[in-house]
Amino acid sequence: MDKNTRSLLTIITEMSLEKTLTKELQELGALGYTITNARGRGSRGARRSDWDVESNIRIEIVCTEVIAQAIAKRMQEKYYDNFGMIIFSNDVSVLRADKF
Repeated sequence: MDKNTRSLLTIITEMSLEKTLTKELQELGALGYTITNARGRGSRGARRSDWDVESNIRIEIVCTEVIAQAIAKRMQEKYYDNFGMIIFSNDVSVLRADKF
């Protein structure tokens, strides 16, 4: 892996998990994350973009591949069976790689 290449891990899930997940992300080594509201339709039906219990959020984490894999594994084991959640990962080039 190039020293400027990192993983961009994206989690789209139910807004009700936000506080729990952000705590877990930090415990698993994420130095930071960005959260935005999300809307769309998936296997669990249509989701609104309002910031209420029926809405979705999109969490993006730029981190090492090892941390991304640890986060994805924990999310799949703990949340996939009972919550609407999808996770995907991409390699990204980071201009400030020394910070991540």
